Amino acid sequence: MSDLVAMNTPYLSESDLGNSLSSQKIFAEALYGEARLQLARMFRDPYALSKEERAQLIDELRLAAAAVPEIVELRVLLGMALCVDLKVQDGMEALHQAVETAPDSFLARLKLGELLMRLRICDQAVVETQEAARLAANPVQSELARRQAATLRTMMREGIERDSRLPIQKIKGLWRRLNRRTPISEIALIGPR
Repeated sequence: MSDLVAMNTPYLSESDLGNSLSSQKIFAEALYGEARLQLARMFRDPYALSKEERAQLIDELRLAAAAVPEIVELRVLLGMALCVDLKVQDGMEALHQAVETAPDSFLARLKLGELLMRLRICDQAVVETQEAARLAANPVQSELARRQAATLRTMMREGIERDSRLPIQKIKGLWRRLNRRTPISEIALIGPR
């Protein structure tokens, strides 16, 4: 990897972009002009782009990812742009495809872990973040994965994790507390007549 590219993209390893300069050239040519400017604006401030600009950026990223599927970073960028556009399910699918395409991609694993963390799916986020930490190729990548893992540990310790199933004892306890505060006779049931 050239020194200039390594300085400008410390979070990307050679395994992420490929070992040759030709893959860097393909990556640079896949996104050109307005799409690059929109990406830079979006990463500086997610609210800087209008709805139309976000839609145009997503369309261009989809075309680029379809044209050059071996460059996983395009799919990662697509997933990130979809999440900024509040299309989280589509973003998660794009990030999962990126991980399936290149299981040894640090960036794909880290960003999938970050999205899962933001959705409070902590058990899966921990797995992806640990895998990203294992794949880290330089100190910057290690630090990013370490910070994300620390945030996940804090979330899990404080009980912020999304609970996919609520135990019956917890439901009964919540019901008892509700009944102690408000007698059943005072609860108004509203429904169809």
